[in-house]
Amino acid sequence: MAGFCEAITKIRGIVYDIGAGSGILTEFAASYANFIYSVEIDPQISRKTRDILKNYKNISFINDDARKVDFPKKADYIICEMLDTALIDEEQVPILNSVLKYLKNEGKVIPCGIFNGAEPIQSKAEHIYYQEDETSPEKVLGPLNIYSKYEFGKYIHPLAEFKLKIKINREGILNSLKITTFTLITEDIICGPTPMMNSPLIIPMEKLKVKPGDTVGIYLSYQMGGGLDTIETRIKGISRSTV
Repeated sequence: MAGFCEAITKIRGIVYDIGAGSGILTEFAASYANFIYSVEIDPQISRKTRDILKNYKNISFINDDARKVDFPKKADYIICEMLDTALIDEEQVPILNSVLKYLKNEGKVIPCGIFNGAEPIQSKAEHIYYQEDETSPEKVLGPLNIYSKYEFGKYIHPLAEFKLKIKINREGILNSLKITTFTLITEDIICGPTPMMNSPLIIPMEKLKVKPGDTVGIYLSYQMGGGLDTIETRIKGISRSTV
């Protein structure tokens, strides 16, 4: 949250806070923005936020799906903090794709992007889960491979498909991928995963015995905003070490 607050101190002009929730960022931005459109789809949360921040004269509260809102003015900044690992489980990508038409040409999005990395691991996982406990008994079999980067100020195709080349530097049974997301709040502020935001995602797959020097080809796909059920993984092949 500190990184978001630091970025918000630089904002000026018209601001949208998409998925405002309890209004923490809306309230903080109110000291810097000329005017804020605070959008929250949940009616109960929206009512509470409106009541808490009712004394602010430069906030307009909108209880609706941001994709259906006809904003009266274009934004200098869009705040959209609905982050999750690889943007799979939250609808951040489809919502931003819809709202970007209201962003001024020189406008900016906070956060401004993400990049994703994959690690080969040996785990006891039987289903996809978020690694909220850093002491979870996974055995990492290779280095982090950065496989994608996205800028939120541009259209992002929701279907993500990748052919990964995963290096192995430790002997074991490769049976899962660990996906880690790093958030670019601004170009100068990078936030790694925490138990509260973007916990690493463990994705089980078929088993493969590996050793140092191997390279494993893995197909990975998912629908951003489509949920964890859209994730697909397949081992496409392996290049064995001759050492």
